[in-house]
Amino acid sequence: MDIDAQALTTCEVAADGGAISLGFVDSAGNPATIRLSLAQVGALVMTLPSLLDKALQARYGDQSLRYAYPLASWIVEQSTDTAQRMVTLRTEDGFSVCFSVPREQQSPLGEALMARPRLDVTLRAN
Repeated sequence: MDIDAQALTTCEVAADGGAISLGFVDSAGNPATIRLSLAQVGALVMTLPSLLDKALQARYGDQSLRYAYPLASWIVEQSTDTAQRMVTLRTEDGFSVCFSVPREQQSPLGEALMARPRLDVTLRAN
């Protein structure tokens, strides 16, 4: 069954936290809801960024394009696992992603952020 969603109407978390519900209106104006388990949501969240990039690249015929979110804030925290740090990146509108960073990647990440930008990169604003 194919459903052409016209508008996302609601996003809810189950009381026990084990699932989410996404409400939308289909192309005929009918309301519909999809319920996903926590595991399914995790898989979907991991898949959507690459699909978004692929769609952007297909639309504009440029394989170098990526969908980029403007960074508003970040937090670095110590994980309960002392070999990991938690890095949370957040946008102005509240979208955030948290990464666990193993000790052996922490210094190279810091060095990469401090490195001079490459001058041979073509910048394109959207």
